[in-house]
Amino acid sequence: MENLRALVAKYKADIAAEQPTTPDAIEAFRIKYLGTKGLLKTIMGEMKNVAPENKKEAGQLLNDFKVFTENTFASFTEAAGTQTNATAVGIDLTLPGTPAPLGTRHPISIVRNKIISIFNKLGFAVAEGPEIEDDFHNFSALNLPENHPARDMQDTFYISQNPDWLLRTHTSSVQIREMQKGTLPLRIICPGRVFRNETISARAHCFFNQVEGLYIAENVSFADLKQTLYFFVTEMFGADVKVRFRPSYFPFTEPSAEMDISCLICHGKGCNVCKKTGWVEILGCGMVHPKVLENCGIDSNKYTGFAFGMGIERITMLNYQIKDLRLFSENDVRFLKQFESA
Repeated sequence: MENLRALVAKYKADIAAEQPTTPDAIEAFRIKYLGTKGLLKTIMGEMKNVAPENKKEAGQLLNDFKVFTENTFASFTEAAGTQTNATAVGIDLTLPGTPAPLGTRHPISIVRNKIISIFNKLGFAVAEGPEIEDDFHNFSALNLPENHPARDMQDTFYISQNPDWLLRTHTSSVQIREMQKGTLPLRIICPGRVFRNETISARAHCFFNQVEGLYIAENVSFADLKQTLYFFVTEMFGADVKVRFRPSYFPFTEPSAEMDISCLICHGKGCNVCKKTGWVEILGCGMVHPKVLENCGIDSNKYTGFAFGMGIERITMLNYQIKDLRLFSENDVRFLKQFESA
């Protein structure tokens, strides 16, 4: 056993010193150690000289040496094969690798992040909720009870497994969930994807992205709403953009208004985006209806609030002067590459 241990140790040292790199040198290594007359077969023959009580230990020793030798040979073969294959296809392994092209942010993501950043300056936190909603959070809590005619304003996708489930038509459902928590004052924006069964065109799609805002506290007024939105427009589009408010109707706000800005694409001359008027509606807004507050367990005699909502696609079209909404969802690389530096 002592002679066998010494012999194995010597052969392992010899093998560790071997560094064959060419096919001929590797084949010579195989013949020397693993061939039919190689050293591995020779040392295996020493088992006959081991005492019976030591044969188990000797077998483990020789088996370990056999695995060591075979693994070493395999590593030489693999390394040489990689080098040979690289040389065969004309690859210079000393050259630096070809850099992979970096992707870019989608224009919707760029504008979404900018909108969030603007409202963060005013203390608005971000709140999110599920895209599959129930009827209460999407409609009833927002002062749209069953059979209310205002529900026709929303072309809704319902889930067939449960008539109470639907794809949310606005992120106002997130506002309801946040109001139900009862933590006041509340100042949030709710970005997210919404769905409506609309005809796809240059100005509309069956899914799009919204950012809705909500501020509830004591003594909140319509003047607070207007100043908040004036600040947003100035930060988003610049101080030279004109703004106007038009009276409107939304079941969850009273009074309600729509906010227009001067068209940034045609500069008032008239185009397909502004419908030749020179003005583009960018959002709806108003004071939160007292019934909405009561539906969420908020005392409407003590608290008031305002809400607003805008489509991110519309803001992006104006910001980058894009005339077709469908470009945002077609994944045309030629279109997306234009925003690499954004």
